[in-house]
Amino acid sequence: MSGRLFVIGTGPGNPEQMTPEALAAVETATDFFGYGPYLDRLTLRADQTRHASDNREELDRAGAALTLAAKGADVCVVSGGDPGVFAMAAAVCEAIDKGSAEWRGVDLTVLPGITAMLAVAARVGAPLGHDFCVLSLSDNLKPWSVIENRLALAAQAGFVIALYNPISKARPWQLGTAFELLRRHLPAATPVIFGRAAGRPDERITVQPLEKADAAIADMATCVIIGSPETRVIAREGRPDLIYTPRFMAGETR
Repeated sequence: MSGRLFVIGTGPGNPEQMTPEALAAVETATDFFGYGPYLDRLTLRADQTRHASDNREELDRAGAALTLAAKGADVCVVSGGDPGVFAMAAAVCEAIDKGSAEWRGVDLTVLPGITAMLAVAARVGAPLGHDFCVLSLSDNLKPWSVIENRLALAAQAGFVIALYNPISKARPWQLGTAFELLRRHLPAATPVIFGRAAGRPDERITVQPLEKADAAIADMATCVIIGSPETRVIAREGRPDLIYTPRFMAGETR
């Protein structure tokens, strides 16, 4: 008899931002598969088992979780943020698509979570108040030329752009190159929001105009949001600037 497989997200890192659905799945499951730092966010009982693995072992992790669930266990695959945004839900679906036939019989539930982009946006106002897109700057799974083309088209189309995986030790140059590309298409004053560890004790939110945006501020724990030509910055005396993208394009009416 097949068990159950829950794919959950822990949110950006603040325990209060983990959803009740995800917490209920944690209470139910016996085995937990995930990247070690994400598993560390959970408070598990003595009768619950951790199966930690490296962050680049997504498909193997998914296969191991599915194998155990197919044997009848109640299993959680754990991501940070939302499991469906550059995270483990896609790896689990890919494993089911390409793997053992018995995995298709597993009772699979993907539970939505709060992704970093939403947590960062909430910290500064409403930069995602109009159309936006989300890109990963990592070229581990797609060519850099594709990323550059998508960035250029998104900027030309007037989207606010949220960037995940903006920089790493192996890719120290990509975010700076992305900023150079975007400067050819967007106003110099376009706000760039660097949101590191949003909601955690080591949170750091920095806003710079695109013309001065410094890629060195970011790391892999940073989500970067680049405004559109419509995005506005409201100065407030004694308080942080408020950043939002109007619901209506300039010149448009209800």
